[in-house]
Amino acid sequence: MPTVVLMDVSLSMTRPVSLDGNEEFQRKNLAVHGLNMLFEHMASNYRLEFTALMAFSSLWELLVPFTRDYNALQEALSSLEDYDKTCVESALNGVSNVVQQEWGSACPCQVMLITDGSLGIGKGSLRHSLQTLKQRGDDKKFPLPFPFPTKLFIMCIANAEELQMTDAMDNLEELLRLSGGDGQIFTVEGPLCMKSVQAMFGRLIDYAYSPFYAVLHCGNLSSDVQVFPRPEPIVVDEEVEPMPRTVSADLEIVGFIEIADISSPPVISRHLVLPIAVNKEVDEVGTGATDELEEEPSASQMAGKSPNFCVLLHGSLKVEGMVALVQLGPEWYGMLYSQADSKKKSNLMMSLFEPGSEPLPWLGKISHLGPISEAAENPYGEDDSKSPFPVQPQVKRSYAQNVTVWIKASGLQTDVQKILRNARKLPDKTQTFYKELNRLRKAALAFGFWELLKGVADLLERECTLLPDSAHPDAAFQLSHAAQQLKLASTGDSQYAAFDHNIAPMHTEFSS
Repeated sequence: MPTVVLMDVSLSMTRPVSLDGNEEFQRKNLAVHGLNMLFEHMASNYRLEFTALMAFSSLWELLVPFTRDYNALQEALSSLEDYDKTCVESALNGVSNVVQQEWGSACPCQVMLITDGSLGIGKGSLRHSLQTLKQRGDDKKFPLPFPFPTKLFIMCIANAEELQMTDAMDNLEELLRLSGGDGQIFTVEGPLCMKSVQAMFGRLIDYAYSPFYAVLHCGNLSSDVQVFPRPEPIVVDEEVEPMPRTVSADLEIVGFIEIADISSPPVISRHLVLPIAVNKEVDEVGTGATDELEEEPSASQMAGKSPNFCVLLHGSLKVEGMVALVQLGPEWYGMLYSQADSKKKSNLMMSLFEPGSEPLPWLGKISHLGPISEAAENPYGEDDSKSPFPVQPQVKRSYAQNVTVWIKASGLQTDVQKILRNARKLPDKTQTFYKELNRLRKAALAFGFWELLKGVADLLERECTLLPDSAHPDAAFQLSHAAQQLKLASTGDSQYAAFDHNIAPMHTEFSS
């Protein structure tokens, strides 16, 4: 998940802050100190994260494009210049342009806004931007929400009391709400100093940039791993009382399956799995991307001298063309597989399925899968000529009944005309007339289209008045009966508008 750091370099950031009596710093210096702390943490734990640095005042500038070189980011911070007034809207437009140009609109991104809480003055200020939201045309829309999934973190080089003296906090909360609400506002706790700014950035690291360590198990084998980026909690909407589900720190491999059988399944997110202790010797065996990580010497020496199950697993999956099904938690599964970034480098990846016991319908329930050795005969055949997948359901579904869908007005008009054509041929077409009438009735009830039922009832009553003298007497009775039943259903009364109820033909002395 790439990160954009948006640094406020307006004049208000140059306001002095007294530290240790005689020494004076600017708010910009405190912000740079906090960002250096964050970049050092990411250099140690998030070396695979792409980060960009932007500066803004009334205009915005991309100082460092997306990079993994944290030294370049720190060097750019040390040479920041001071500019004029604050214009947050212009900066957010810049973020949108930079991210979409580099990653498109599908990649989630974290945006970190570093500011002192000063909203600017007059036109172009955040206050003015939020007040004019509803008076804008489509060509001047506010940049939030971004067209890509976003987490917005607002880092205020000010304490909450200072922000609440004005409407700054209310406006920043509105900014967070417009972004989608996924993020947080961080303020300095206590007096404004180096220590309190460090504590604020420490809270951000704990919230968004803490590494995820887990233990990967397969039978009696296990390996300490880091999952990158950190898996986010998932909320299942279908549950009565949805609770966030988190990936367990114990990842259990429950089986292996061929890539052809797993196909390209729908996944929630993808993550890189790295062994915690790695070095050159381990990297040559086949764990991708490890040459970009630097671990403590003791950990590297240990990994070079002792076998590593994670390396063995990655190499085996790569050679055999298989994936490993891994249990992430109660009734939640994912898969581990080898993915090549280039001809010489491949990574051990983990994809998370939707929570549930049957995330991939063609495999059936994951808990029902078992090893080939327990089957009466090889389900793949002697020469791998067949496959047990997709699993056939026990109850054969019927697709003979078409579902009524009205996408265009012409489709609805056709169904109504079909009813009227059969109505003019009563009583010969009685069964067909009521079949089409009930099909339209069910669709209208499913869509809540009460007006359609009343409209068709009026049409049937009109047809009844237009019957010629030579018409069969039963036709008038059937049309009146059908119109009355549709009018009753159009009231929404559960007694007459039951979805499973069908309008039956009226029994008359003319009926056979």
